[in-house]
Amino acid sequence: MNDLQLLRYSRHIMLPEIDISGQEKLLESQVLIIGAGGLGSPAAIYLAASGIGKLTICDGDKVDLTNLQRQIMHRSSSVGLLKTQSAQHTLADINPEVNVVSIAEFVHETELQQLVAKADAVIDASDNFSTRHSINRACVTHQKPLISGAAVRFEAQISVFDLRHPDNPCYHCLYPVDGDTEDMPCAVMGVFSPLVGIIGSMQAAETLKILLNINGTLNGRLQLLDGLTMNWRTVKLNKDPACLVCQTAQI
Repeated sequence: MNDLQLLRYSRHIMLPEIDISGQEKLLESQVLIIGAGGLGSPAAIYLAASGIGKLTICDGDKVDLTNLQRQIMHRSSSVGLLKTQSAQHTLADINPEVNVVSIAEFVHETELQQLVAKADAVIDASDNFSTRHSINRACVTHQKPLISGAAVRFEAQISVFDLRHPDNPCYHCLYPVDGDTEDMPCAVMGVFSPLVGIIGSMQAAETLKILLNINGTLNGRLQLLDGLTMNWRTVKLNKDPACLVCQTAQI
């Protein structure tokens, strides 16, 4: 690192769990973020500020006025722009050293497989179960850590599926495709603005801990947040021996 980098990241470097070697590892890391909305915004902002070397952000939407209540990566002047374009502008202002790759489309199975294969960690900041399951399948295939978050109304959740290790559960173990799951888009249900900030920031934190091999991630735990009472509930996750995704992948 040069002198300016040592200064920029000095508060990280002061932490013994990170130090210079850890910060250098972050500068060499690649993170894939699916979704540049409420969750993807704080996640991308904190990862860019932290010095992730390459951020690939996928989203096919344009910035709408209704997004600005919670999607903090976008500004009033960004309305009408592609979210990925707006993201590039914002993140360049925060940290011009980060290589931000924008993919202005809703990526599907084949593209996801290619993108996940190149990433060191994957953040699911999408808003529908179909995309979440596609991301999970790609992460299982390529054994990549998946940092998953969701928020609607006053309810939110976050978990880590560290698929580098075959004994860990995957997203499908928690929410089987044929299970009783239902998409609840915030366009219909509404969402409490700071809630996505809380979860998206935690997704960034979990991603950094994974990249730095810091113990104590949310792997194997689902954290549920009631935004009205600010009470957290923890659910332990186990691998489903009958999972049609992660079990099949090992056969």
